[in-house]
Amino acid sequence: MARLRFTKMHGIGNDYIYVDCTSADVDDPAALARRLSPRRTGVGSDGLILIRPSASADARMEMYNADGSRGEMCGNGIRCVGKFVYDHGLARKDELAIDTDVGIKRLRLHEPGGRVTNVTVDMGEPILEGREIPVAADGRVIDRPLEVAVAAADARIYVVTCVSMGNPHCVTFVDEVEGLDLTRIGPAFEHHAFFPNRVNTEFVQVAMRDDVRMRVWERGSGETAACGTGACAVVVAGALTGRTERRSRVRLNGGSLDVDWRDDGHVYMTGPAEEVFSGSIDL
Repeated sequence: MARLRFTKMHGIGNDYIYVDCTSADVDDPAALARRLSPRRTGVGSDGLILIRPSASADARMEMYNADGSRGEMCGNGIRCVGKFVYDHGLARKDELAIDTDVGIKRLRLHEPGGRVTNVTVDMGEPILEGREIPVAADGRVIDRPLEVAVAAADARIYVVTCVSMGNPHCVTFVDEVEGLDLTRIGPAFEHHAFFPNRVNTEFVQVAMRDDVRMRVWERGSGETAACGTGACAVVVAGALTGRTERRSRVRLNGGSLDVDWRDDGHVYMTGPAEEVFSGSIDL
């Protein structure tokens, strides 16, 4: 019986199972993600990330959510890909190009002592045109009222700002995030008709103009400890609505990320990447 080697990694608690496919392959990644992601019966993760060879970059990242659905991009995941590529000797450079479903991303690795601890990612420019995010509206969606029905008799109006960082995000600013029941609210956003490809939803409390607290419901995975693309979307949304500066610290359940929406239009995200353990399973 064939055995598959894997490595468990996380970026501030947003954890994935990583498989080096530069010398071997996975026949059905979606099924493998569904098999390994459950936390009681599998390895336990928010999904599966494959590291593949690339003709145009140092490596290619292929991502699957815990339910087996394909994800276009993962900010915490790509930082861990950078660490894996460097620490495991696939490319020993402190600047890497990683190919993704939304194009090549540039990474700057911070490796005191010879192993990567933090990574800065150029996440590119945010997409703000509604149909390109996508949402069911033309133009920018900034502080737009949206009726969301958590249950048949429980609908309320949320004010939302929508941003794509390669994957779709809906950001809503609230007075307090800790008491929110995301297990009820999150699915109502994720499967709302306004979002044709489903959506990741960030609930944000502004502490200061350069410091915000965020919780996230990720499509296909539920509430996760962190979301890197979501943190980037939050800073973009905060700046667009005048609530925050273009450079801010975003505090999530698993830790903090530093996000900078620079004058060149690109969003830069800096945060840690950690390897937890490696193992193997029977296929």
